[in-house]
Amino acid sequence: MISTIVRAGAAEVFQPEAVLIAALQPSISRRAPAEQSVRVSRSSRGLSGPAQKGNLALLATMNKVIGVIPVRLESTRLPRKALRLICGHSMIEWIYCRARAWPGFARLVVATDSEEVMAHCGALGIPATLTSSAHRSGSDRVIEVMGREPADLYVNIQGDEPMVTAQHIELLIAPFRQQKVTTVTTLKVAITPEEAANPNDVKVVTDHSGRALYFSRSSIPYDRAGAGGVRYSKHLGFYAYTREALATFGKLAPSELESAEALEQLRFLENGIPIDVVETANDTVGVDTEGDLRKVEEYFQRENITLPVTR
Repeated sequence: MISTIVRAGAAEVFQPEAVLIAALQPSISRRAPAEQSVRVSRSSRGLSGPAQKGNLALLATMNKVIGVIPVRLESTRLPRKALRLICGHSMIEWIYCRARAWPGFARLVVATDSEEVMAHCGALGIPATLTSSAHRSGSDRVIEVMGREPADLYVNIQGDEPMVTAQHIELLIAPFRQQKVTTVTTLKVAITPEEAANPNDVKVVTDHSGRALYFSRSSIPYDRAGAGGVRYSKHLGFYAYTREALATFGKLAPSELESAEALEQLRFLENGIPIDVVETANDTVGVDTEGDLRKVEEYFQRENITLPVTR
């Protein structure tokens, strides 16, 4: 059954709703309400023929989705941010509990290279697995998990996204249910030109079918005439991949554009693997600085959001 987020007062509630057709249908207008999903193109460059044919079989048999929260404790811009407190709870705990509200996960696990994070998760009853300290990206940690735990789809919920919702995850999964070829999905949200100028916010531009053309820390597209009216979109740090797409990513060397922008998703694009980008109306604050941490805490306090209870 398809589900969505509704609000009851200030609280967020994940409620089954059979009429969430917009999340599964092609986008009617690029300026339409943001919770409509984009269309999925029929082409699948970069993956083998069997992957294209096998996607229909995946749709029919998709019954195991594993969620992975990659966590590196010693982050560069905000060290130890995964253990920093937000309204009395660690960022890891917020991410796990909010993501766990999506009911489709067969398993949701933290993947980290830190014994301290492992101990912290163990004390909270959060499933965690120790991964190599040599990984360059969150996707690389997901690949290591994939080697241990087989699934149909893998969802990457970056370890600095405490505002993740069940609806974000539902939108990631929705394109795989369509009768089209989908191998990798991610999310975007509309932002202002002023917000687009911030290099800490990754921007994305897509083609008419909703497939990513490029991701950049620069403001794209460039408004050469300065006339305004250019639409900007911010990329949110969530991905879903088929097993084959993720395995292919792991066999590829880091690409030139990936290294220049420090954006792992560019490895897919440089090697002809399409990324379907779904639009959401629900922005998040990816925590990279002390200011970001304060923004998230202020938002939770203002909206009276408490830590979800997990079972």
